[in-house]
Amino acid sequence: QVQLVESGGGLVQAGGSLRLSCAASGRTFGNYVMAWFRQAPGKEREFVAATRWSVSTTNYADSVKGRFTISRDSAKNAVNLQMNSLKPEDTAHYYCAAVLSYGSIGLYVRPNQYNYWGQGTQVTVSS
Repeated sequence: QVQLVESGGGLVQAGGSLRLSCAASGRTFGNYVMAWFRQAPGKEREFVAATRWSVSTTNYADSVKGRFTISRDSAKNAVNLQMNSLKPEDTAHYYCAAVLSYGSIGLYVRPNQYNYWGQGTQVTVSS
């Protein structure tokens, strides 16, 4: 059974940084796309970033390009999201997601394409 557990959220001032981590277990994730989504109150869940477990390829939402970096930590079986230059509009509940896929990660940007989700971690950026 796949389990995704997020950690690392918190309160930070605008311009600051946070590092989120998603600990993955229950499966060999070699052919999985691993992603981060976020959802602010009253808004739809939106794509943030994605990577493949086995290949160093990434995809980012335009709103976070140049500020966020997604990476894999094979030793810890985790996917991390380094968030720099945070803005108040980055405030949201951040979720880790996974899907078995052999296609281009650029195609996997909708929440309904992913079938495994963590409970999420809250990120709040104050102005």
